[in-house]
Amino acid sequence: MLSLREFAIGALTLGAFGLAAPRLRRRRLIAAGPYAREAGVIVGLYVVWQLLLDQLVTHVGGAVARGQGIWDLERSIHLPSEAGLQRLVLPHPLVAQASNGYYSGLHFPAMIGCLIWIFARHRDRYSWMRRNLILVTGISALVQAIPVAPPRLISGLGMVDTGVLYHQSDYGPNGLHDPGQLISMPSVHVAWAVLVALAVVLASRSAWRWLVVLHPILTMLVVVDTANHFWLDGIVAAAILGAVLAVEWLVAVAAARPAPVPAVAPAEAWPVLADADAAR
Repeated sequence: MLSLREFAIGALTLGAFGLAAPRLRRRRLIAAGPYAREAGVIVGLYVVWQLLLDQLVTHVGGAVARGQGIWDLERSIHLPSEAGLQRLVLPHPLVAQASNGYYSGLHFPAMIGCLIWIFARHRDRYSWMRRNLILVTGISALVQAIPVAPPRLISGLGMVDTGVLYHQSDYGPNGLHDPGQLISMPSVHVAWAVLVALAVVLASRSAWRWLVVLHPILTMLVVVDTANHFWLDGIVAAAILGAVLAVEWLVAVAAARPAPVPAVAPAEAWPVLADADAAR
């Protein structure tokens, strides 16, 4: 995984090339300009997101209690046990390792790939995609300012950190002392996966497009069976995206509604009407 500094350099490089491309002589380089410019914007937004998290999540107090509270709430509303799902996976090392790889390596490339496809093939929908990505990620970051420990860092739940177990962990050894590991609520992995699936289903006309629905389903299962998230982390993430889309739809409906016809003539027309009556 690249460092934040390397991402920032990449964003600046892509942006600079995108701005310079129209002045180049080669047609292919000119055509690549808009893609590079937009890629620079997206990577730059990723850097801003990470910096925002660094500023918002600065303490670790209460994280374990909140994580335990989520676990207890799930049991009270009879959600399936995360530990039960993990017990189905642990006897199969290849499945567990594939889950770790899916969790670590797919959410970002899947989003980037979807953005590139939308930009290249369905550009009229691109602003919708980018806007909702920014909104759902930004709102999630604000919620993540309240530290919540993931299941892998809470003892007594009967769950194993499969990333550590198979030496595939993206996280350092500090655990509960690292604020960056206490941003499990909500799961941005799930929010992004749902957004990708929704974008593909709405934009594509292929009968195969419905297979993309497997992506958010597998993402939800993977974030849970690796002990990185609770069920509610994913449910809340999907609910945030749903709320963003609902507000966006209401705003669009309000903007499209025709202006009401005034019940009386405008004030500036009254003198004209009065002069017409006097002339009769």
